[in-house]
Amino acid sequence: MLTPKKTKHRKSHKLSRGGKATQKIAIAFGSYGLKSIESCWITARQIESARRVLSRQMDRGGKMWIRIFPDQPVTEKGGEIPMGKGKGAVDHYVAKIKAGTIIFEIDGLTEEAAREAIKLAAHKLPVKCIFVKKVSS
Repeated sequence: MLTPKKTKHRKSHKLSRGGKATQKIAIAFGSYGLKSIESCWITARQIESARRVLSRQMDRGGKMWIRIFPDQPVTEKGGEIPMGKGKGAVDHYVAKIKAGTIIFEIDGLTEEAAREAIKLAAHKLPVKCIFVKKVSS
């Protein structure tokens, strides 16, 4: 799964949620993409699950780009631990997703095959997503 090799600080403050994306809002590499229409946190496990679905659907017929990376640590304390006694240990990493962010891009498939693959990958994510095509210019 995706985790940072090295971080400046092991633990971080609680992340803000919400807002509209200003970066990663256009398709840059492939022909088709998966775009979020809500803001949320996506865990490394969820990204990996969606990536597996896409690679299985593409069946060596195309190329895929993952445009997000889970670099924010989320801490959690064990069960039945009393209040206080400091911050918990790092449990997993998440990627902050704002509305309008391109999450995955694919290329080398027909539009129907790409639409089906993107739809199946979107079911694995906790955010509402849409299928987008690259605008011809």
